[in-house]
Amino acid sequence: MTSLQVELGSRSYPIHIGSGILHEPELFRPALRSGPIVLLSDDQVAPLYLGALRETLRGERPITEIVVPAGEGSKSLAQVETVCGQMLAAGIGRDATLCALGGGVIGDLGGFVAAIYQRGIAFLQVPTTLLAMVDSSVGGKTGVNHPLGKNMIGAFHQPRAVIADLDTLDSLPEREFRSGLAEVIKYGLINDPGFFAWMEENLTAILAGDSEALVHVVHSSCANKAAVVARDELEGGLRAILNYGHTFAHAIEAATGFGTYLHGEAVAIGMVMAADLSRRLDLLRESEQGQIFRLIQAAGLPTHAPRLPAEEYLRYMRIDKKACGGQIRFILLRGIGEAIITGDVPEAALRQTLSAFTE
Repeated sequence: MTSLQVELGSRSYPIHIGSGILHEPELFRPALRSGPIVLLSDDQVAPLYLGALRETLRGERPITEIVVPAGEGSKSLAQVETVCGQMLAAGIGRDATLCALGGGVIGDLGGFVAAIYQRGIAFLQVPTTLLAMVDSSVGGKTGVNHPLGKNMIGAFHQPRAVIADLDTLDSLPEREFRSGLAEVIKYGLINDPGFFAWMEENLTAILAGDSEALVHVVHSSCANKAAVVARDELEGGLRAILNYGHTFAHAIEAATGFGTYLHGEAVAIGMVMAADLSRRLDLLRESEQGQIFRLIQAAGLPTHAPRLPAEEYLRYMRIDKKACGGQIRFILLRGIGEAIITGDVPEAALRQTLSAFTE
């Protein structure tokens, strides 16, 4: 097992990464509050791992289990109300701890419920997908979707611990695993050129599920994100670079109907588009754009979005959370490993990028 710390003063917390650690109660115990435990999962993950987590926590506190439908559709206010209703019916109080066992949807939903239930209760992230392990479980962003936009309703609410058992990746469908690689590639692009080069050299081992490679992937990704979050917890500036590719990605998800693309697939397309836009603005060399495109393609990720009217995508971009004063702000690249935040993007160049990478 390897561990690292997200440094946020009194709200600092550990990230534990390893094989078989879902069965180690001593990792969970320091993060539990004095009251009952709520285990939140979905109907795909629960049959695989909920029983194991229940056994790990048995005897620690009274346990309430809540299982929701798998998929992006559960990231909704209606599902928040349902989960809160079940917790109220079970008599769950403010001294409870909610454990979110699953992928990014469960982590975002569970974290948001924990943030607002009786004005806030403790929660733990127990991610079971690569994407959740390397991205959504770390940093305290929680929330649900609205028909007009992705993650538009939410709160910052840090977990008390993240416990990532790599054994859960064994049951992950290949498409889901590859989706998670998009967020991994992102860290190399925005902040860590050495990590990007390592991925270029080791992609075959990563795709084969080599244990040493996976530990390095998850640990490096979490370390990169933790460093950014520690400097800008509430996304007042620097943290926005973690959204590289996401302005395009969220528009793609919303325009095509949530669930058509996995989040990481949309991010992969968004990163390709952001690299193209960076090159059009003379920030990124054409050779570097080619490197980015080839790695994303080699990872088995999509590189083009459906050919919808540009205005359809632009409509969602204009209500992106990073937009300021009605101006779309983008995370672009000034070379591999250096991200910048800018709103100075000519619409003509943006439309050219959308035209080039839709089909």
